[in-house]
Amino acid sequence: MSLTYPDDRTYHAEHLWAKDEADGTMLIGITDFAQDQLGGVIFVDLPAVGDHFAQGTSCASIESVKVTSDAIIPVSGEIVAVNEALADAPELLNDSPYDKGWLVRVKPDNAAEGGRISAADYAALVG
Repeated sequence: MSLTYPDDRTYHAEHLWAKDEADGTMLIGITDFAQDQLGGVIFVDLPAVGDHFAQGTSCASIESVKVTSDAIIPVSGEIVAVNEALADAPELLNDSPYDKGWLVRVKPDNAAEGGRISAADYAALVG
């Protein structure tokens, strides 16, 4: 199976993606590369709604059968929603990293904040 990186979002070198939503928020999740490296995800510790994170800091902890890893947020902002489905089905991160397996919804401080790259650049980065 080849890994995919949809063009409808931007990526961060720390293996998370950000997707612009119509309401001005951004969905955040882990990349296909990240879920592949983690292996079977068994637990996700998500932040609380209202928490604020700066780009490049950990917004969640993801535990897999191999390792526990920090989810490094690709954009600064306030958490406005968390993916409650991950509490009962953390494997959604493996099965659907770009759809049902999103982590958080963020109201960005600045939607144009730098530090994110295109799908093609991310694919080249993880080679």
